[in-house]
Amino acid sequence: MSAEQANTGKALWHGRFEGGPAAELMAYTESLSFDKRLWPDDIAGSVAHVQGLAHVGILTEAERDSVLAALERVAQEMGDGSFAFVESDEDIHTAVERRVTELAGPAGAKLHTGRSRNDQSATDVRRWMKRELVRIAERILVLQDVLLQRAEAAGGTYLPGYTHMQRAQPVLLAHHLLAHGWALGRDVERILDALERIDVSPLGAGALAGSSLPLDPDFTAAQLGFAARFENSLDAVGSRDHVAEALFALTMVGINLSRLGEEFVLWTTEEFGFAKLDDGYATGSSMLPQKKNPDIAELARGKSGRLIGNLTGFLATMKGLPLSYNRDYQEDKEPLFDAVDQISLALGAITGMVATTTWMPERMQAAADSETGSATDLAEWLVQRGMPFRDAHAVVGTLVRRHLAGEGTLRDLVVADPALGAEAAALVAPGVSVQRRTTPGGAGPKPVAVQLVRFRERLTVLRAAVAADVR
Repeated sequence: MSAEQANTGKALWHGRFEGGPAAELMAYTESLSFDKRLWPDDIAGSVAHVQGLAHVGILTEAERDSVLAALERVAQEMGDGSFAFVESDEDIHTAVERRVTELAGPAGAKLHTGRSRNDQSATDVRRWMKRELVRIAERILVLQDVLLQRAEAAGGTYLPGYTHMQRAQPVLLAHHLLAHGWALGRDVERILDALERIDVSPLGAGALAGSSLPLDPDFTAAQLGFAARFENSLDAVGSRDHVAEALFALTMVGINLSRLGEEFVLWTTEEFGFAKLDDGYATGSSMLPQKKNPDIAELARGKSGRLIGNLTGFLATMKGLPLSYNRDYQEDKEPLFDAVDQISLALGAITGMVATTTWMPERMQAAADSETGSATDLAEWLVQRGMPFRDAHAVVGTLVRRHLAGEGTLRDLVVADPALGAEAAALVAPGVSVQRRTTPGGAGPKPVAVQLVRFRERLTVLRAAVAADVR
């Protein structure tokens, strides 16, 4: 048995130590349980590294081909589930290198030449992020498209708009749905922006200082499809701001989904009655036969706290670390993987919920047609006739107070007021107020018609940007 084969079950750093690692150390420091999902990226990085070693003459063509064949075999085993992990596999990098050495012998033992797990792990995570964040962006676009479709189909349906959770002014349902759509579009933009800084290869930085071997990091960066290679080896392996930035972008997606979910929780209550959930996207009660619960919407709220925790926890991990690599950075993966997993699941569930919900226009419009919803229109009517807004506000506010005190309907009080009269009272009629929202970006039919066109155009631009960013 060769020395290389004898060492395949040992730690990568066994030569420095007389004895093996304690079981407690291995149990505490292992990362295989969560980083094994990086296997496609670890193998791709190893393939590029092997090609790079051959490119600069460190490996012969025969050695290169032997190791590449072994890596291909490992990929097959990983893919079909036949790969056998052993107790000494503390992470996915160790597992892959061990198996490659078993298959390729002495040539396999050269796989790690000029490479550290520091730049190897950083490369794997960046490559994984490039792929998975694009998938998240694609899922957001699907939800945006559903919001657009539902907005277009909503037609003239309107409901109360709220400030401070108090009825404010009527808005078209389409306008309300597109408000969420525009916010999600900014989430896509944040992800695409973060990808620019993620798209840098750390491979070749070594443990922290590069190498005395004639490595070519530009070559391996190109092999892996990165836009650039690192500029500073300390920074390349000793920074994780790109992970924090991605966690922030994902957390903002979660917060926007939480806000949408909160509205669906409210709208589907009997008290609001603005919407009804499809049976496939609601749950029942184990005790209360009559219940139909908005669990998807509630979990969107609940999981946003988990995402915030992932972000703030990792920021706390980063804040005091000196250059360069520290083992603390092992803690980048679990919050990142969890955030991607939770957002991916949430987007699928919420998209289905929004697509299948039934609106209740009569309840929406009855709530929006409250006479006080036209108060601003009455004040603006007075402004158009020369009255200062503060004075107009006071006139209408007095009438609203009298109406709420039981002195009469707001319409009757408006008719009787010398500053207003019957012409102004027509503004209090159902459905009139929402028609009067005419300014660009506003909630009335004319600006919303323009907004629908602009939103569809924006979606086209975002789709093209995401498609171009498939890495």
